[in-house]
Amino acid sequence: MNSKRANATVLIADDSAVMRTLISHVIKRLGYKHITADDGNACIRLLQDNKVDLLLLDINMPGKNGIDVLAYMKENGLEIPVIMITASDDISQAVQCIKMGAYEYLTKPVDNDRLEITAKNALSEQSLKKKVELLEKELLQKDIFKRIYGESQAIKECIGQATQVMETDVNVLINGESGTGKELFAQAIHNGSKRKNGPFVTINCAAITNELADSLLFGHVKGSFTGANSDHTGFFEQADGGTIFLDEIGDLNIEIQAKVLRVLQEHIVRRVGEKKERPVDFRLISATHKDFSNAIETGSFRADLYYRLEEYPLYIPPLRERGDDISLLAKHFLESFCIANNIEPLTFKPLVLDQLSRYDWPGNIRELQNIVRRSAINRTGNEINALPGFLSADHKRPKDALPEPEASHPEPVTDTEINHPISAPVETSLKDAEQQAIARAYEACRGNQTKTARILGISRSSLYRKLKKYGMEKSITLSLNKTP
Repeated sequence: MNSKRANATVLIADDSAVMRTLISHVIKRLGYKHITADDGNACIRLLQDNKVDLLLLDINMPGKNGIDVLAYMKENGLEIPVIMITASDDISQAVQCIKMGAYEYLTKPVDNDRLEITAKNALSEQSLKKKVELLEKELLQKDIFKRIYGESQAIKECIGQATQVMETDVNVLINGESGTGKELFAQAIHNGSKRKNGPFVTINCAAITNELADSLLFGHVKGSFTGANSDHTGFFEQADGGTIFLDEIGDLNIEIQAKVLRVLQEHIVRRVGEKKERPVDFRLISATHKDFSNAIETGSFRADLYYRLEEYPLYIPPLRERGDDISLLAKHFLESFCIANNIEPLTFKPLVLDQLSRYDWPGNIRELQNIVRRSAINRTGNEINALPGFLSADHKRPKDALPEPEASHPEPVTDTEINHPISAPVETSLKDAEQQAIARAYEACRGNQTKTARILGISRSSLYRKLKKYGMEKSITLSLNKTP
């Protein structure tokens, strides 16, 4: 006998002790577990407290009858196969039960062979239905989260949690470092929700000023202030019937927080210059990279708003905690970049992939994508065998310094080498490697800042800031003037 089927639990609800005993013998013979109830109220309590796989339900019972129990199950979303047990003169009621969702009905006295077959079929169909639902859920999950790449356990758990909450209407607070993909998760949760056909409105809270907050968030009517030449629908109204995503909610001004809290509590807005209040139906998802405990303690964030936001917390792991996902993402970004720029397919040297996996990635996925693009631009041939030694502006030091690539360049850099990536030795700190990379590129380009910035894969303004930060511009200029 199938072990899963043998573990099935059957609830027998009948006011007749004789009927409960007779049916129990059949259920035992089939190898199923069973529990019993002698009236409708007891039946409902057992459904609440136990995992029931099949319900054998008498129609006429004291208290709540079988029809009442079916109605309760329907109201509470209990999708359990139900076999009605009825007297021969209750056929019309039995048919009514079938219309309400019962699987089948049997008349008293119950034929044991028919009971066996009906119970087996009901459990088999229920098992098949669950498998189909699981497969459908997996396919839907793959489609909804198709923009989120990764096979690590950390990201799988995160996707699993997002899947669980997306079908509800509770507020979700997504916490994670910058560049981890918080907005992608917010969009995926919306796409998998019952609001998927409604709008998805994104707001960068850090960009909202006190002066514009009321108008942007809640809207205004024409003539309500200077420059209000027409009616404007605020962000919360725009999200009516859909989802509003408050990105970087931790940067929201303390004065605006009170206004947002009221909208979350009341689900009503009042446009600037208007007396009437408008109801709004939205689901809230917010995101932050900040530690709210410190913000609440210092008074820069309201505790009551925080508890409204965090009905369901979702933590997005940083890239350094995602193991082999780094190589997987790097290959994906490389392939996408090649396709988008009509470049023949490129590959990474194994050592380069090892470099990527050993870096701490303070800028997370966004930083990885930038590095892959720079490496593709600076490549020689169809294989990327070195990474830019200068990784990104103002980043934390990696856990381990990057190992020296196979194609490192000897000192000094010559004019013929300036198109190649610049790398640093293993023992060099990130700060020293950064300075060396800038100095070598700057000297190779004979002080041309535009060329230097292009080689390093940064903007000209970023190069200028770094030269100023390290006090390098004057020393490099002097070095250039001394060169014959």
